[in-house]
Amino acid sequence: MLGILALPAALFVVLLYFVPESPRWLMVHRNDYATARKILEVSDPEGVEDAIQSIQQDVRAEQEKASLSVFFSKRFRKAIIMAVLIAMFNQLSGINAIIYFAPRVFELAGLGKSAAFLQSAGVGLVNLIFTMLGLYLIDRLGRKRLMLIGSLGYILSLGAIAGAFYFQYLGGMIVPLLVFIFIGSHAIGQGAVIWVFISEIFPNQVRSYGQSLGSSIHWIMAALVTSVFRFLPIARL
Repeated sequence: MLGILALPAALFVVLLYFVPESPRWLMVHRNDYATARKILEVSDPEGVEDAIQSIQQDVRAEQEKASLSVFFSKRFRKAIIMAVLIAMFNQLSGINAIIYFAPRVFELAGLGKSAAFLQSAGVGLVNLIFTMLGLYLIDRLGRKRLMLIGSLGYILSLGAIAGAFYFQYLGGMIVPLLVFIFIGSHAIGQGAVIWVFISEIFPNQVRSYGQSLGSSIHWIMAALVTSVFRFLPIARL
C-alpha cells in the first residue's frame, strides 16, 4: 500500500523539470529581469512592474536585516510571545492528534475498522475544503473574526465529542460528524490564520527570525502532542 505512493512522487519529480525558476531568484542571483517579467506575466499581466518593485523592496529589507540579539530584545518581546502562543495553541487544540489517530477514534465510536479508515479519508477532504474556504475569507472577514469562528467551533465540537463518549452516545455518524466540524473549524480558523499572523506581526528586518521561531514551536508542539496522545486513556482502550 505504501509503495503506491512512489508513483505520484515520481510524477512530481518529472514535472519539476517544467517548473520555471522563481522571479525573485532570477532577479537576485541572475539579474535576469526579462525572464522574471515573463514568469510574472503568467499570473498577473497587469501587475508585473508592481511585483518587481515589491521583490526589490523585500531584497533591500533583507539586506538591512537585524541581528538575532536585536530580535530577542525587549522591542520585539510582545510579538515573540504572540507568535509562540498562537503556534502552541494551534497544536494544543489536538488537530494533528485527531488527524493521525482518526481511524482509532472512529473505531472507538463504534465504527468498524474498514469504515474507520474510510471516515479518516473524509477528514482529509473536509480539511482541504475548509482550508480553501479560509484562504478565500481571510482578507474578507479578517484574521480575528476567522479565529473567533474557529475557536467557537472548537468549543462546540470538542465539548460535544467529550459528551458523546462520556454518556456513551456512540454509533452512527454522530462522532464522525462532530470530528468533521472540529477539523473544519480548525482549517478555517487557526489553520488558515497562523502562518499569515506570524508573518504580519514582525517587521521586515526580523520577519525571517519570527517565522522560523513560530514554525519551530508549531512543529515541536505537533510532535509532543501526538506523542503524548498515544498514552491517554482513550487512545489505549
